[in-house]
Amino acid sequence: MKTERVLNAVGLILTGFGGIVLTPILVALIEKEYSSIVPFCVASGTGIGLGLLCRWKGGRDRNFDKISRPEGLLIVTLAWLLTAAVGAIPYLFYNLGPLDAYFESVSGITTTGATILTDFSLYPKDFFFWRSLTQWLGGMGIIVLFVAILPQFAVAGRSIFFAEAPGPVDEKITPRITHTAKSLWLIYVLLTILEILSLWLADMPLFDAVCNALSTMAAGGFSPHPQSIMGYQNSLATWIITFFMFLAGSNFALQYRLLIQQKPKPLLQSEEFRLYCGIVFALSAALCCFLLIAHRQSFLVSLRDSFFQVTSIITTAGFSSADFALWLVPAQAVLLIVMLVGGCAGSAGGGIKVVRILFMAKYIRRELNQVLHPRAVLSVKIDRRAVPNDIQYQILSFLLLYLVLLFFSGLFVAIIEDNYATGFVGAAATIGNIGPGFGDIGPMGTFGNLSALTKMIFIINMIVGRLELIPCLVMLNPDFWGK
Repeated sequence: MKTERVLNAVGLILTGFGGIVLTPILVALIEKEYSSIVPFCVASGTGIGLGLLCRWKGGRDRNFDKISRPEGLLIVTLAWLLTAAVGAIPYLFYNLGPLDAYFESVSGITTTGATILTDFSLYPKDFFFWRSLTQWLGGMGIIVLFVAILPQFAVAGRSIFFAEAPGPVDEKITPRITHTAKSLWLIYVLLTILEILSLWLADMPLFDAVCNALSTMAAGGFSPHPQSIMGYQNSLATWIITFFMFLAGSNFALQYRLLIQQKPKPLLQSEEFRLYCGIVFALSAALCCFLLIAHRQSFLVSLRDSFFQVTSIITTAGFSSADFALWLVPAQAVLLIVMLVGGCAGSAGGGIKVVRILFMAKYIRRELNQVLHPRAVLSVKIDRRAVPNDIQYQILSFLLLYLVLLFFSGLFVAIIEDNYATGFVGAAATIGNIGPGFGDIGPMGTFGNLSALTKMIFIINMIVGRLELIPCLVMLNPDFWGK
């Protein structure tokens, strides 16, 4: 483990992030919110200063081409922890305590969307723009961004790119990892611009269209409206956001091949994408029936809310077109099912991921067939390719660790808050980077009333969940820190 090399890489990322923090100043100038300029200048100066300090401490060891896998994992983890800290600084100027500010920043940058805010009228527009921008940056990935724009990571990018990549399979569009990162950001930016224009044409105010689009493509869920998408009372905008949430939960590499390279076959032949579509449509239909029968809503409203909420939860966006905390148990049970699924690998969505659900179904079927045919040589195949044994072990380990972390963090929070629903639903919502749950932390609720210890547990859940457990947990092994 070369500490100097790690410090140099983290310093480079922090310096770049410090420059990005200045972006909300443009909104402050447009909206004439001049008092809001100082918070972002302080945050930017802190980020750049901390980055330069790391570079100075790192000395001359700036050969990132030799970054090892442990160093890559450490760089990714430190980058997310420290950028979240820098991103929290502006919140301190708006009467948020240090823990609440860090919670809101982590929730944004991990695209969780769990908020501690209670009164949205207290904050200016640049505040809400920054919340949405942090989600947009975290949706594709902080590391993916800097691999794409910094030539220093041209070769070493692979070691840290896949340490952050959301999914169990390495997904490359081009042989060079920098080109892959640029391609992913290209489709991400294009879809974001398209959604902004669509929402604006659907009569949503331009500022709200920008913020909601940034959060939608990140599968984040932060909205400048205190009642989320429900507050706009705009059915067309709700359907538009549903469509783009669906895209945000799909594999961006396959979307690039479809939209840029004009190759639809990889997307259409993807077993994961077909299962993703099947889950969304099947559970949306079931939820629609529940809303029609139990809640006596009209067909169009039931259809809209069912597709919106299923898509919102499975992609871990966390937006709400209705207060589903008030729905009956059967309807909430449907949302709880998709809460444990997540988006596709290579998407902005969090959670377990559809590809792992697909693998587990095929793995269980293989094991049952093996009992009936003990001498047969059977393999687990996805998209007609056998899943290597090392990937199988990674997926099984991930699922086991995910359930263990979910159980123990949920149990601890349930004891602290004296509420099992808050404990286990909150744990599922934060580990899966979903955001709202049920009850007090529902779509119209807040995480701000929870105890300090609960917030710290949920912060850990959000970061570990966004980095898909292994990069964080592997650092608990003493061998990780060996030379």
